[in-house]
Amino acid sequence: MALKDKQTEKNKHFISSLEFALQGIRTVFEEERNMRTHVIMGTLAVIAGFIFQLSWTEWLWLLLVIFLVWLVEIINTVFENVVDMVTDFHFHPIGKKIKDMAAGAVLLTSCFALLVGLILFVPKIWQIMKEFL
Repeated sequence: MALKDKQTEKNKHFISSLEFALQGIRTVFEEERNMRTHVIMGTLAVIAGFIFQLSWTEWLWLLLVIFLVWLVEIINTVFENVVDMVTDFHFHPIGKKIKDMAAGAVLLTSCFALLVGLILFVPKIWQIMKEFL
């Protein structure tokens, strides 16, 4: 394929941009085990939200942390892929730092999500347990 055959301009159509974005989400879901885990955990948290009948503000916090974890996991995957591309899959100490920092961002975000989940659900679980004891 000649260089002139490749697309060199930005996508001018919203539908094309949307298709590329959805393909990116699909790719990270298919290729990253941790992303699949985050999606499963987020789905379970949403189910728990329905079971425990969260208030509107509780729903906002829950959805915020779920999407924040997903977003940071996607960004982490981008950093990993860029480092691998630049280093041609060879070890480089700066590449390791970048990957470690991106993974740390996912860990911090996941811990924040866990904390929010505990704040939202533990009092509700405790209330139910008190009723049965």
